[in-house]
Amino acid sequence: MRIVFNVMVFISLLGPAAAQSGDWQEVRSFDGRFRVLSPGPLTEKTDTMTTPVGELTYHTFFYQPEEEQKADNLIYMVSYCDYPEGALHSDSTELLQEFFDATIESARFSVKGDLIYESERKLRGYPGRFWRIHYLDGQAVIKTWGLVADNRYYSIQTVTLKNRGLNPSSDRFLDSFKVIRREGG
Repeated sequence: MRIVFNVMVFISLLGPAAAQSGDWQEVRSFDGRFRVLSPGPLTEKTDTMTTPVGELTYHTFFYQPEEEQKADNLIYMVSYCDYPEGALHSDSTELLQEFFDATIESARFSVKGDLIYESERKLRGYPGRFWRIHYLDGQAVIKTWGLVADNRYYSIQTVTLKNRGLNPSSDRFLDSFKVIRREGG
């Protein structure tokens, strides 16, 4: 089994990677209300966690290339969860500042890493942050784009080795992420 870090909240144990595909494909999740380009098929995993705001269900979609030595990234991942009414909303500026600060600190702490970079990064008016954490004594890199769309939090991530920290596949995956708006929304 491979250890996969979802640095936003938890560390998950995942099974073997799906078959590697040489062509990028668009992956759509209608329940997740997102689409993204991926170098291979995404596998879905769901976990429920008890938090101070109640039970939250985290939906994680991930792809792990089979030939990790040749791959730009070791993990491509999109996660989302819905927060209860009033707990988190994309138009609550003060709450979002605290939420992103705590999320980034939790991510850094969970892998005993160093926050190297952080900036605002919105998507179609939805607030977000982008950050980069180096961990495993600086040998690995997690790039994360977190954003809040209404009461849903998304985390889009790639994990790679430091010597591949700047690679076009990571940028392609992160930059391709789009929120699918609800009917009538």
